Amino acid sequence: MYLLDTNVISEYRKGNRADRGVCRFFESTRNGVLFLPAQVIGEIQAGIFRLRRLDDGAAGQRADTYQLWLDGLVAEFKDHVLEFDVEAARVWGTMLSHEKKDPHTIDKQIAAMALVNDLTVVTRDKGDAFARIPGLRKLNPFG
Repeated sequence: MYLLDTNVISEYRKGNRADRGVCRFFESTRNGVLFLPAQVIGEIQAGIFRLRRLDDGAAGQRADTYQLWLDGLVAEFKDHVLEFDVEAARVWGTMLSHEKKDPHTIDKQIAAMALVNDLTVVTRDKGDAFARIPGLRKLNPFG
């Protein structure tokens, strides 16, 4: 079972223009095995609000389009949105204790949720966001 990172779900939103590897990943997975972290919803919502703040009619229209997409995504995943619970918070806190300063707070929360729920994180991230986390399974579907 899989926990989707923002970069993967955002890429898939592109439809025909999406990376073929990402499309193949979604085409090959069965219903019920994909989960969306609540943090991803928050990251996308933040992007929509940033667009709305631009003093530009085209940005407002794009924000409306993204908002409709996000609302549909939340409805589609309604039974498969994972929330950050106490158990995940404890695992996340342990991760943070090993770092002096961690710029990847949300990614570490997603990693903790994946570990607690025995899920594989599906992400394009090649940097340190998900690096050096013992036991974390990752899948990069980008071709």
